[in-house]
Amino acid sequence: MNKILILTLGTILLLTACGGTPITPTLLPTSTSTATPLPPTVTASVTSTPSSTPTFTPSPIPTATWVKQGPGSVLVPILLYHRIDTSETDSRYYVTPEKFESEMKLLHDWEYTSITTTMLVKAITEGAKLPPRPVLITIDDGNLDNYTNAFPIMQKYGFTGVLYLVNNYIGYDKYMNKDQILEMVAAGWEVGSHSMNHFDLKKISPEQQRNEIVESRELLEKLLGVPVKTFAYPFGSRNAASYNYVHFAKYIAAMGAEGFTADQGMGNLFSLQRTEIKGTEDARTFIRFLPWHGDPAYLPTDTATPTATATWTPKPPNP
Repeated sequence: MNKILILTLGTILLLTACGGTPITPTLLPTSTSTATPLPPTVTASVTSTPSSTPTFTPSPIPTATWVKQGPGSVLVPILLYHRIDTSETDSRYYVTPEKFESEMKLLHDWEYTSITTTMLVKAITEGAKLPPRPVLITIDDGNLDNYTNAFPIMQKYGFTGVLYLVNNYIGYDKYMNKDQILEMVAAGWEVGSHSMNHFDLKKISPEQQRNEIVESRELLEKLLGVPVKTFAYPFGSRNAASYNYVHFAKYIAAMGAEGFTADQGMGNLFSLQRTEIKGTEDARTFIRFLPWHGDPAYLPTDTATPTATATWTPKPPNP
């Protein structure tokens, strides 16, 4: 077995908004409307993959010991996926099951452990024990392939994730239904709100934002019978009214979609640093999002051999 090489804190994360071409909204009334517009079809074109070769960091071999982190800043990469399927149009929002499995296998081989948003928030606000290499895996929109493709692959490698669901998409063709969502919840997944209709919050009135943010939580909890504690802004788009309604709805945290660091803390608790993993990623580029790297022997053979630099890994306190 090759010696473990220690890796560097992840470099610049891709800046993108959440899942697809923005939808021109048809505004809903401010009351608890049950209108259910059909979900959009994502047809965004693929973007080019950066060609730079990442540098690696020798990281200490992690142990099974969970270490208390926080309150305050903690280091947790938050990954954002949308579709785990093959795109007929090379949309960047589709990650093929083969690529997705290679990414999950690498996380497993490099000894990452998945956590939930609730666990992350507790560490930030109160202090809590986290695994040595925590990772938060989130999937937006509630597409059916989250259940048929992502779910079994992540189970294979011992991971759970967080589903950010659009309330009015649930049960539509090619989207998950209630029973499928609850099966994932029973397996350890967490559920958050991704609004009522996936409208760009900055393009609608504050009254409509209330419907998208506040009522989506109420209706999701009523439908699923599980807590819905966090919110993900559609397209990552928000303004002052959005923040106000997220607080009014008593969410404990909210997800952005344009993160560029694994640092999470009180200062960005309602705009957590989350980065989209695009269909153009491979092991060569995916690893730049990871603050801890492992043995390069686990990388595919077409991935460049890393060079070593320094990084930080949480360690148990001295006795």
